[in-house]
Amino acid sequence: MRTEAVDRVRLVFTLFDADGNGVIEADDFELMAGRVVEAVPEADEAKRDAMLAAFRAFWSALAGELDANRDGRIDFEEFKAVVLAPERFDAAIGEFADGLTLLADPDGDGLIDRPTFARAMTAIGFALPNIHSLFDALGPTAADQVTVSAWNEAIKDYYRPDLAGIVGDRLVASPTG
Repeated sequence: MRTEAVDRVRLVFTLFDADGNGVIEADDFELMAGRVVEAVPEADEAKRDAMLAAFRAFWSALAGELDANRDGRIDFEEFKAVVLAPERFDAAIGEFADGLTLLADPDGDGLIDRPTFARAMTAIGFALPNIHSLFDALGPTAADQVTVSAWNEAIKDYYRPDLAGIVGDRLVASPTG
């Protein structure tokens, strides 16, 4: 397992731990899902519902795989073990990537503008300089938009334990600016 992958997952764990108590719980996912949906108010109800469902599926997949004692809490070591095992978690990551990228494309044209991208990623908790660095690495058009497919693939790559030097690594770098 590559160090870069562990660093990426460590960052996501701290973001998912929305209340900062050192473990992730269903309430953390609900809180973050609400923030993300509120960040893109122009998205229609179906897209908002899909994003909420994706966050809930993410939690359900984690809890189903890891919460053996059913206490509703997952620590970092447990999280890392399942999230970095693609064979156990690809479906949940795929649903999350689809939900997030489609939410950020409210008009359904396959393109996401920088302000919407930044609002969605800020709602998750990423640092704004890192968000802009990621957006730039996704190859925006002259109209400052990235494709849904490019961002979707970048999200999936973020969780692949064998990858390094990916665009998503920009989210882990120390913020600049």
